[in-house]
Amino acid sequence: MPGPSDWLRPSVTAVAPYTPGEQPGPGRRVIKLNTNENPYPPSPHVLDAVARATHESVRLYPDPEATALRRRAAEMYGVPADQIIVGNGSDELLALILRATIDPGDRVAYPVPTYSLYDTLVAVQGGEAVRLPFPPDFRLPPGLAATGARVTILCNPNSPSGTLVPVREVDALARSVAGLLVVDEAYVDFARESSLGLVGRRENVIVVRTLSKSFSLAGLRVGLAFGHPELIVGLRTVKDSYNVSRLAQAAAEAALGDPAWMQANVARIRATRAKLTADLTALGFQVLSSEANFVLARRLGHDLGPLARALAARDMLVRHFAVPGLTDALRITVGTDAEVASLLAAIADAH
Repeated sequence: MPGPSDWLRPSVTAVAPYTPGEQPGPGRRVIKLNTNENPYPPSPHVLDAVARATHESVRLYPDPEATALRRRAAEMYGVPADQIIVGNGSDELLALILRATIDPGDRVAYPVPTYSLYDTLVAVQGGEAVRLPFPPDFRLPPGLAATGARVTILCNPNSPSGTLVPVREVDALARSVAGLLVVDEAYVDFARESSLGLVGRRENVIVVRTLSKSFSLAGLRVGLAFGHPELIVGLRTVKDSYNVSRLAQAAAEAALGDPAWMQANVARIRATRAKLTADLTALGFQVLSSEANFVLARRLGHDLGPLARALAARDMLVRHFAVPGLTDALRITVGTDAEVASLLAAIADAH
């Protein structure tokens, strides 16, 4: 007799699920530098908007098109509202893109190491992942444009490296790939340039953003995707009707309405990032130049898993990836100056 798992699709049971960073249990106080959250709160306008939405209309379904939020995003980013879709975080938007564009057996290409959720999303859709290794300097792999993939994904700035591919190279990639180019810009507000301008020039480019990082809304899950109107219609066709809650829409609209607050927080994080990079280098780590809200610190040839566990025992969480090519590295979120100072002292003690 079939068991419960026999009713699941083979492409699902064969998938290795994405493993997020450790989340501390209730009541545990930690310095949490493992999942790239913003150490600073969102704009006060966000909290006011959430309070109003809770009081006034939480009993009603949210706007399925997130009309007011898309209008606000259009004003801020200079992209027409019909070229924007809102998702329950950028992860949902990435899933929608693959749901709308690939059939079983279609190729999806991306450089690695990168955001490992891509592996899961491709596998769930029955696609074939074409994983091209980054060179040591994390420039684009030479063969990325020649894979013939239906979809190519570029995390830019990349996670876990924090490195940025210049826009001119992203544009060249868009002109060279056989299919769609998805640029995942989760961390772009911490970087020096963005590929968003390509959306108006290249019909095959979709740019994905999140409000979790720079806007401090990780707990509410809001993402934006920008692309050609016909692509956006396709994504709306395959999304859930009410995919973004009223509270999340209200919070995101308020956050986008106060860019100065976000920009001030980003400036603080960039300054702390520079100091963290210098201090880790002084401790003997090799640290890639980062354009994100984290750094990748390496001790070549040394497994840093024991160091990550030693820090966790002191209630300091950083991200160690027990996968080939990354065991000698830690990805460290840029926290407050005080959090970073405590972490550096603990690392110095451990070494």
